[in-house]
Amino acid sequence: MRKTVKILGVKIDKVTEKEALSRAKGFLKKEGVSKIYTPNPEIIMTAKEDSEFMEILNNADLCTADGIGVVYGAKILGTPVPQRVAGFDLTCKILEYLKDTEDGVFLFGAKPGVADIAKQKLVEKYPGLRVVGTNDGYFTEEDIPMIIGKINESGARLLLVCLGAKKQEKWINDNQDKMTTVRLCMGVGGTLDVFAGNVKRAPKIFIKLNLEWLYRLLKQPSRIGRFAALPKFIVEVFKSKKGMKKK
Repeated sequence: MRKTVKILGVKIDKVTEKEALSRAKGFLKKEGVSKIYTPNPEIIMTAKEDSEFMEILNNADLCTADGIGVVYGAKILGTPVPQRVAGFDLTCKILEYLKDTEDGVFLFGAKPGVADIAKQKLVEKYPGLRVVGTNDGYFTEEDIPMIIGKINESGARLLLVCLGAKKQEKWINDNQDKMTTVRLCMGVGGTLDVFAGNVKRAPKIFIKLNLEWLYRLLKQPSRIGRFAALPKFIVEVFKSKKGMKKK
């Protein structure tokens, strides 16, 4: 039975990384298109102000806590999640699983050329992995039928959509019914840039201490505006907790 906690209206699954991977494996074997999203505090704050986006997130088959802020938020509400399950880490676990199957993955997003480089790096990292197609994230509405055609012709079972929140979730929501072979769609932001080597993942010590956000800020001070969402998020969670007590 699915167990979730609502944080500012967004449903977050109470799962470990191992449980999330198990669910993903199940989705890949199941008929129809399943969706995994990985909200962080910034995404949840965006959804709070955008009811359509919130509904899209809440219609996912799995939403993991991507960001220590989400883990803290659940704890503040008295309904803790077992651990942070980052989209990048979960994606890596799924690709590790896929390399020993016949199922292929399609990479969609990032700047022109990035997905192709990511493909090369991934087949080196995961021998046996079938990366069956790529498409960059620069397109118009008129291009979408062509992109859908490429995805369907590739026979991909997993589709990684890396267009950035909330564009990627909306794209999946709008186009899932046009998929013929895809069984699992994931919205995973800048994952392709990391796979391609354009963006460095935080050192393990930062990840272990839940300070990956600090590493990103040190590397890219221009992101300070985005990280301002975290304290606002925590304040809003405390407000929602007070509101719950009054009811």
